[in-house]
Amino acid sequence: MTPEAGDGPLLDFLADPAHLTLDLSTAAARCAKALGLRHAVVYLVDLQQRHLVPETDVGSPLPVDGSLAGWAYRTQALRVEETGTGGIIAWLPLLDGAERLGVLAVHEKALTSASLCRGRALASLLAMMITSKRASEDSFVQHTRTAKMRLPSEMLRAFLPPRTIGNDRVVSTAVLEPAYELGGDAFDHSLGRTALHVSVIDAMGHDLASGLTSAVALAACRNARRNGAGLSELVDAVDDALTQWLPEQYCTAVLAQLGLADGVLRWYNCGHPAPLLLRDGQVVTDALEHDADPPLGMPSRLASAPRRMHEFPLQPGDRVLMYTDGVTEARTREAQLFGLERFADYVIRATAGGELAPETLRRLIHSILDAQTGQLRDDATILMFEWRPPAP
Repeated sequence: MTPEAGDGPLLDFLADPAHLTLDLSTAAARCAKALGLRHAVVYLVDLQQRHLVPETDVGSPLPVDGSLAGWAYRTQALRVEETGTGGIIAWLPLLDGAERLGVLAVHEKALTSASLCRGRALASLLAMMITSKRASEDSFVQHTRTAKMRLPSEMLRAFLPPRTIGNDRVVSTAVLEPAYELGGDAFDHSLGRTALHVSVIDAMGHDLASGLTSAVALAACRNARRNGAGLSELVDAVDDALTQWLPEQYCTAVLAQLGLADGVLRWYNCGHPAPLLLRDGQVVTDALEHDADPPLGMPSRLASAPRRMHEFPLQPGDRVLMYTDGVTEARTREAQLFGLERFADYVIRATAGGELAPETLRRLIHSILDAQTGQLRDDATILMFEWRPPAP
C-alpha cells in the first residue's frame, strides 16, 4: 500500500515523535496544515455541557443551545455555515467512541468532498489526542470549568468514567449535578466482552466522608469486576470494603449487569429507588420494581436475610433509567416536586422526538437545574442505558 498523493506531509507529521508533546492548539494547526486544510479550531464542551469553549485565545465560547456548533454537538452530525466573508465553516463533532468531547471548526474557502474527508480524519485524530492528554494535563480540566470545585467533588470526579460509553449493541450515558458541589452521588459503567456493567451510588450525607464512601464503593466494584467476580461477589466485595474501612458509613445503590447478546438484565437493589423500564414510548409499570435490600456497608451485616438478585429480559430498543432521589425530589418553579411521573414523561417525550440518549439526559438535567430557585437540595444523578442489538 502506497501513500496517496499529498499525504506526505501528514505522514511526516504523524511519524515525528515531537508531535506527541505539542499542546492541542499547536497540534491541531500543524495537523490541519499537513492535511492541506486552511484552518481548524477545537472547541471543548464545558463540564455542564452548556458552552463550547475554543482552545485558542481567539474566539468566544459558543452556546450548546442556540448555535450551529452546538447543533453539531447535540446531534453528533456535520453542520455547515457561511462566514460572511466568503468562506465556509464545517462544524464536526469530536467523539471518543460514544463520548461527546466538543466540536471541530474547519475553515475553508469552499467545502469539497476531499476537504470534508480530511476534516473528519482530523476530528478523529484530535479526539484521540484529547482523550490521551486530558487525564494528565490540568489545562484541559481548567479549560472546561466555569466555577471553582469543592474538594468532595474533585475527589469523586477523579473516579468517574466518561459520561457516555457504547458499542453496536448498547449505549450507556449519565449526568450528575451539582457539577461543582457533589456530595455522595456517583455512577459507573463499563463494557466487558459479554456484558455492560452499571452502578448508581448515593452515599449517606453530603460531605467529604460521603464522597469517600462512594469512592471506596466504586473502587471495590471495579476491583472485584477486574478480578473476574460475578455480580453477587461484586456486591459482597463492596459490603466488605465499606464495613472494613468505613464502618460508620453506608450508601444505597443499584448494581447491575446487562447481557449484550441476550439482553437479560440482572441487578441488586441496595436500599435505592427502583430502576425504570421504558418500552415503545411508555413506562412499563412495576417491571423492575422489587422491595429493596439494605444499603451497602454495615447495614447489610445486620440484616437477617441474604441479598436478592433480580432478573428481567429486555427487548431491543428498551431503555432503563437508574437515578438517585435527588432527581425526583428536586423542585419545579411552582415549588412542586419534580417527581417520578414528570421525570419519566420527559424522557418518553424526548425519546419520541428521536433524541440521542446523551442529549436526552443533558436536556433533562438542565431542565431540573433551571427550575431551581437556589441550589439542588441533594445530588441528582441519572444513568440511562439502551439495548439495541443488530437486527437478525
